[in-house]
Amino acid sequence: MLSILPPRSTSAERARSHNRRLVLGHVHATGEIGRAELSRACGLTIQAVSNIIAELEQEGLIRETGRRSTGRGLPATLYGINPGGACALGVEVRPDALLAALLDLNGGAIFTTRRALNDAHPTAVTQELRALREELKSAHPDVVSRLLGAGVVMPGPFGATGLSGTASDLPGWQETDARQVFAEALGVPIDLDNDANAAAMAERVKGVAQGLNDYAYLYFGTGVGLGLVSGGRRVAGAFGNAGEIGHLRVQTPDGSRALEELASRLSLQHRLAGRGHGTINFDRLSALDAAGDAILEEWIATAASALGQAVHVIENLFDPETVILGGALPERIVDRLISRVPLPDGSVSNRPDRVRARLLRGDCGRLTATLGAAALILDRAFSPQLGALD
Repeated sequence: MLSILPPRSTSAERARSHNRRLVLGHVHATGEIGRAELSRACGLTIQAVSNIIAELEQEGLIRETGRRSTGRGLPATLYGINPGGACALGVEVRPDALLAALLDLNGGAIFTTRRALNDAHPTAVTQELRALREELKSAHPDVVSRLLGAGVVMPGPFGATGLSGTASDLPGWQETDARQVFAEALGVPIDLDNDANAAAMAERVKGVAQGLNDYAYLYFGTGVGLGLVSGGRRVAGAFGNAGEIGHLRVQTPDGSRALEELASRLSLQHRLAGRGHGTINFDRLSALDAAGDAILEEWIATAASALGQAVHVIENLFDPETVILGGALPERIVDRLISRVPLPDGSVSNRPDRVRARLLRGDCGRLTATLGAAALILDRAFSPQLGALD
């Protein structure tokens, strides 16, 4: 397994690891860049940059992409990311399914799969994870040998090692060390996070948040989650629970309710089931939308009103460049929600000089949290850690 990520044991080694990530991150961000530009951007000497480039090139993480003439002297050699030089695995655990995606260094999908779960308890999930590992080793042996790690996402909230005692979407995990379970089953380092944070990172790697450093992502999963990115880094909180916005109380004509009771996919499924519809999956929701189903129309109106109150809180607390909506709902339904959300005038985001809409639909589709789980690993590979030099 390739090693970009593990912590170093001495100050010099930590500084070296930090500088490698710094250089790799700039190469990734620019597409292609020369040594002199890297030296200026990273604040490193030309010799230090040359040494790091030689290492990264030998390891297959970057490659020469061409030459650029500056008008005097020899043309500068340009370097870019080698997409196949390494990969990251993303795993999403839902109450009814296990989803996985393998991404190359540029965020391109090498492999995706969805495995139905009749039982989401740790033992059953562990069996599926081991089967997934063997499938990957068989189908992509050369790529998997260069695996950086695995990002795993679950619906929160979290405790110190996994789901907290108040989490109810995945029964059986509350007293389990989830990190250890996933690390042992997959045999790689694990980055554990909630689905909303992962979805936010997916949009940064391959979606509408490319180039944005401060934004929020409202994720429609079993509940409603909020992924926050500030200064280009995701905001996790002490135990990974920042953004548990589904518990936010919003006002309705009948009193206050939790946001996720009104605007989650599960709330929509319950409303449809209570009015005679059977099992509701993604494709069935699309069909109901196309047919102009009256119950779906009612839910959109209710959810949009509740989301307007949530957006008001998000904008005034975090001052994001935009709020992105997406997740396990068909894109047309998300678009219709966005068009119906009443955007408050009394918000710091209500400015005449805006360069993008206050609300955007995410581009990564129904696999956004799965792709985001792998993006967590890529983000760590390309981003120097602030505490790395302590």
